[in-house]
Amino acid sequence: MSKHTGLFNYRPLTTEELDEYGGKGYLILKNILTEKGLQQMKEEAMQAWNAEKESFDPSKTWLQNSLLVNIHHRSTAIKAYYFEGPLVDIASQLIGPNVKGATSQLTFKMRGNTKPFGWHQDNGYGELEPYNALTTLTALDDTDRGNGCLWLIPGSHKGGQIRVHQTEEQKKSNSEIIVQADDSKAIPMEMEAGDALIFNCWMLHKSDGNFSKDRDRRILFLRYADANAVEVYNNRKPRLGKLVKGSTLFEEVAHFEADL
Repeated sequence: MSKHTGLFNYRPLTTEELDEYGGKGYLILKNILTEKGLQQMKEEAMQAWNAEKESFDPSKTWLQNSLLVNIHHRSTAIKAYYFEGPLVDIASQLIGPNVKGATSQLTFKMRGNTKPFGWHQDNGYGELEPYNALTTLTALDDTDRGNGCLWLIPGSHKGGQIRVHQTEEQKKSNSEIIVQADDSKAIPMEMEAGDALIFNCWMLHKSDGNFSKDRDRRILFLRYADANAVEVYNNRKPRLGKLVKGSTLFEEVAHFEADL
């Protein structure tokens, strides 16, 4: 177990939770961060965010306004959470014995950012095979319909990979990949700060804008994948990411960020 147990609450998924994840495609885990862990992660995340970002600017892209990638390079608490925290063993229960980190980023909708983000699958933005990658969203604020919480469609992961064609120009501009979905089946993923949402790579989800006048919506986005997962869109090259559990067939993955 990690030396950072004062920051996080460790527990495995129960049999009932594993069944629920298989059926619905998602779970909300309550209080995965301790109060100390939540405060430290917020402080370190905001230090990194404020060093590069300003208030919401409608003239900027969604990427510029809402994302800060590789946040584990900038925060010791987030690095510990990503590499050694409770999500690692939970990912192993859902993915298998060999797991790597695939993405770490802040996904913030600060007050004033009323831009919605349309229906999509995370595996639509970075198609990984095998198709057992999972997304985790850890709430650094209370998130609800007022400040732009996530919405998803339970069971939609069972539809498999939705392939959306993008031109090279669209790919280079990081344009949104939006798919059609039935809004009437959507439910809001309202969470308290310190909770985590985990969902399948094929889960259809979206978020509305943050229309709160005095609240931000700060989320830590971490993605985990099979340690041997490859990028379908990139000539099936291995997705680089730190090996956090088990072993890998790829030497470049075994050595990636090994010094962190």
